[in-house]
Amino acid sequence: MVIPYFQREHSILRRALASVAAQQDCGLPVRVVVVDDASPVAAAAELERAEGLKHLPVQVLRQENGGPGAARNSGLEAATGARYVAFLDSDDTWSPDHLSRAVAALEEGYDFFFANHLQLGATQPAFERAGRLDPAAHPQLTASPDLHAYAGDMLAQIATGNVIGTSTVVYRYERFAAQRFQVEFRSAGEDYLFWIALVDAHARLCFSTQVHATYGRGVNVYAGAAWGSRAHLQRVHDESRYKRRLLCHRRLHDHHRAALRDQLNRLRRDFIGSLASMVSRGQRPPLALLARYLRCDPWWPVHVPVVALQRALRLR
Repeated sequence: MVIPYFQREHSILRRALASVAAQQDCGLPVRVVVVDDASPVAAAAELERAEGLKHLPVQVLRQENGGPGAARNSGLEAATGARYVAFLDSDDTWSPDHLSRAVAALEEGYDFFFANHLQLGATQPAFERAGRLDPAAHPQLTASPDLHAYAGDMLAQIATGNVIGTSTVVYRYERFAAQRFQVEFRSAGEDYLFWIALVDAHARLCFSTQVHATYGRGVNVYAGAAWGSRAHLQRVHDESRYKRRLLCHRRLHDHHRAALRDQLNRLRRDFIGSLASMVSRGQRPPLALLARYLRCDPWWPVHVPVVALQRALRLR
């Protein structure tokens, strides 16, 4: 399993590893690779303070900061010989039966497993909150009535309403050993593009309706980008690039492309609004990032007056 690690607080990684150590026997040896992405709180120091992990094989790799995708790629490079790879973000935790249930599902002939989860601060599981996945439409597996073969179009699912939580994913590494995350989408989209690549390679998907992961509070590249910050502008830029790439996918239907265009229009408004907030607080806009976004969306400056008028009307 692979844990990308970058945190500014102590004990976060230890909680994640404790949930790994508490896993029920899944019938396969478990090896943990923690990739320290130049974390302010070093992974090695966290392991020195950890208790109850002596039986858990943990390898720590430290690298220059490259973002979660680059860290996961380093973990995948170290996974040679593994049958499956599981992902867990360092501020999340697993249910004790996560790996055993994932392996039971995958052993029925599937390549990619994902599961229900509790997002940060949520009391209702993600599948139920989003309403994007109807288990009754997907055949049950023999291992358990809560395990299902995914029978829909996952490309369309991701394009219109993703249901895959990264910390619930377990996939057949031995079949897709060459697949890597696209690190140029550092702030948004690199995980979705990874799932889509496996779908395009005809991976068979399965899932669990049980909650397998609980998201915790830590450094979050996506959700942690505050409105009116450079990080938020970068996130919108990367998300826009990802959606424009997805827009060109040959297997999408017209109504999926229409939904993506609506999302791109919303992202454009977010970029302009976030930029306006930055400027109104006397901060200098990041010119290089504005130039990159202009290449991604050449028409965004034309929409500035329209967005400004809409914001002014809402404030009246």
